[in-house]
Amino acid sequence: MAAPGRPRRNRSVDLLEEPKGLSRAGRRQRPNRDRFGRGTEFIARNMGTPAFLIGLTVFCLVWILYNTFGPPTVRFDSVENGYTVLTLILSLQASYAAPLILLAQNRQDDRDRVQFEQDRQRSERNLDDTEYLAREIVALRLLVRDMASKDFIRGEIRELLEQLEKRDAPPGDLREPA
Repeated sequence: MAAPGRPRRNRSVDLLEEPKGLSRAGRRQRPNRDRFGRGTEFIARNMGTPAFLIGLTVFCLVWILYNTFGPPTVRFDSVENGYTVLTLILSLQASYAAPLILLAQNRQDDRDRVQFEQDRQRSERNLDDTEYLAREIVALRLLVRDMASKDFIRGEIRELLEQLEKRDAPPGDLREPA
């Protein structure tokens, strides 16, 4: 609540007045959901590696060997019960692995969707640029076609020279125009 004599401020205005990433003392920071997502992706990515599978196999073998051949007083998972604790641990690991993998897949799908949209926009821009350049090339071709060629200009100059020679020639001159 606002202090007496002090007007109450809008929370959104307060958030805009402070630098991003900094918080006032006493205000709890919200957990970063992206950090959690990256963590789950890291776990899901590493669960499919050969190192994880080898490590899990070694763990299970050590567990079974210890509880089979170890001293009976220190065994904690009996062979008679079918290694119940080991089964529970592996079930727990599998029950957490499935949602983590699905979460990682969903995040990858979101990234793929954003990438697809960016690619589509880039393709549209490229298509627009290509169409613009094609129109410009057509316009330049039309301009070049309407321009006078070198031979046309030479012919026009010859005709003008002939007309000038006829005009400047004396009336009794019998020279033939070239």
